[in-house]
Amino acid sequence: MEVKLSVVIITFNEAKNIERCLLSVVPVADEIIILDSGSKDATASICAKFPLVKFFIHPFDGHIQQKNRAITYATHAHILSLDADEALDETLQHSILNVKKNWIGDGYEMNRLTNYCGHWVKYCGWYPDKKLRLWNSQKGHWTGINPHDEYKFKETISVKQHIQGNILHYSYYTLADHYKQVEYFTTIAAKAYYEQHKTAPIYKLWVNPLAKFIDHFILHLGFLDGKYGFRISRISAYATYLKYKKLRAFYHA
Repeated sequence: MEVKLSVVIITFNEAKNIERCLLSVVPVADEIIILDSGSKDATASICAKFPLVKFFIHPFDGHIQQKNRAITYATHAHILSLDADEALDETLQHSILNVKKNWIGDGYEMNRLTNYCGHWVKYCGWYPDKKLRLWNSQKGHWTGINPHDEYKFKETISVKQHIQGNILHYSYYTLADHYKQVEYFTTIAAKAYYEQHKTAPIYKLWVNPLAKFIDHFILHLGFLDGKYGFRISRISAYATYLKYKKLRAFYHA
């Protein structure tokens, strides 16, 4: 018996991305749940053009909290979770349709391929970037440390399958977008660390960023992505530095 699938997406000012995302999931969705955080742009009006969309609004109180809340609006237990700046490629669409006809696991992993300033990133540790995004919502929940969410099953023994195709992730259109996101995410991460009483000794401001650069650019072959690999590695190192700098500021406020 074919399962019904709810596609669940959280949004905030995603007019640039949301139509591409919705067009890619229409072939696999039985309903599309949008949980918006009060967008001021055309996000709501774009979503209104799609008959499958059910649009809800709730103030943002964390990525993990918002994603778990969005699932509660879904009619069906089987969920495909995407971010607004993501889309399914054709191969992944076919894989999901086949899974719907023969659902045999608790959840399904897929690869994510990221577009960075017009370049598809194959290295830097950014690919294949396996993501668990298709699952039975009765079997688990979103967890992790904001803003880095992760879906985990309630049972330690669970059946996960890997399916073919890519989530296409349109991450940053410009360098300015990347730096803006770094500022935003490092503040959230530093606050989460502070609330968990994690510390930031001075050496972490220097050792951890260097380790991050080496990991991305050398160990994960970021140099094969050319100038884009260098930029990603350098900014990732800077983000690590900034996260610990902000964490130290919380303790010295």
